[in-house]
Parts: sequence; C-alpha cells; structure tokens
Amino acid sequence: MAFTLPALPYSYGALEPHIDAQTMEIHYTKHHQAYLNNLNNAIKGTDADNLGIEEIIKNISKYPMPVRNNGGGLWNHTFFWESMAPNSGGEPSGVLGVAIDAAFGSFTKFKEDFSNAGITRFGSGWAWLVVQDGALKIGSTPNQDNPLMDISELKGSPILGLDVWEHAYYLKYQNRRPDYIGAWWNTINWEQVSRRFHDAK
Repeated sequence: MAFTLPALPYSYGALEPHIDAQTMEIHYTKHHQAYLNNLNNAIKGTDADNLGIEEIIKNISKYPMPVRNNGGGLWNHTFFWESMAPNSGGEPSGVLGVAIDAAFGSFTKFKEDFSNAGITRFGSGWAWLVVQDGALKIGSTPNQDNPLMDISELKGSPILGLDVWEHAYYLKYQNRRPDYIGAWWNTINWEQVSRRFHDAK
C-alpha cells in the first residue's frame, strides 16, 4: 500500500512571523511530497510495501539508500509539523519541564544546547531531543536520518526535532541558521512534546 501525505495540522501562514507562509507551502507541498513520492517508488513491489513507516525506519539497514533518505524524509517532516503549533513556544511545564531542568540544569541551558546542536550540524540534517534509556539527551543526525534508525549514532525515542536543512529557512533567513532557530522556539507545541515524553517513558 502506498503511503499518503499526512495533512498539515495548520495553515501555511499559521506560524508567521517565525516561519513564513511561502516557506511552509514549499516545504510541505514540494519537499515533503517529494520524499513521499520517492519512497513509494522505492518500495513498490518489495516487502516494505506492506509495512508501516516506523517499522521500515527502525530496520533501515535492510533497505537501499533511496528508502533511507526518503523514508526518513517522510517520517521526519510529519514529526516536525506536529512539533509546532500557532501561538505556541514559551517553556514546557509539568513533568517535562521538571525533567528538562533536572537533565540540563535549566530551560535556558537546554535551549542553548539544543540550539547549538542545530547550529553546528554541518550541512543538512536535524537536531533532536530524545529519551534514551529513560534519560533526556540532545543530539543531531545528518541528512534525513533520525534516532529511530538502527544505523543512527544517536538513538532513542524522539520527542522534539528541528529541521536544519536550508530549504526549511532560506527564503526568510538566507544563511542565518541561528536566526531561524531562535525564531523556531516560538512555534514549539510543548503539549505534543509532553505527550511524546510521557509515551516514551
């Protein structure tokens, strides 16, 4: 069964001014759609044709590079859209807020470390907050890899992910990746991240 493109949870302009409508529309309708189309073509007629995306991702070493790149692209972007929401940002509260303070010393230090993971990721890739063996950990992955993949150096259950491919920010921020990351903090859907944290624990 071919995968389909999950609906965007909000309008293209809903995250303005932090993420502009034109970038969102291109990112979703061109880039995310391309990963979907290419994955469907790559798995057509193979055993992966009957598997869910997470099952493919978790055993990605079994598959050729087109499945790794495009399967990662499909999963990562769906996860990314759901990590954001209009009128969001701020700081997490409750159990997640306490856990972040315990793991990193403060939310400010966490924000600094996570931002740095995105800023220093060479070329294209992602920054992640994961639950690894019950503990919170920050890291990054190249290209469209993610921490669920059996080939990933960073392993764990992702609860927050940041796309630092240039296509995610270049129209508005050009080469100013740190500015994009700084603005992105105003879009984080902490309720969703908290739900993921609860599930991962």
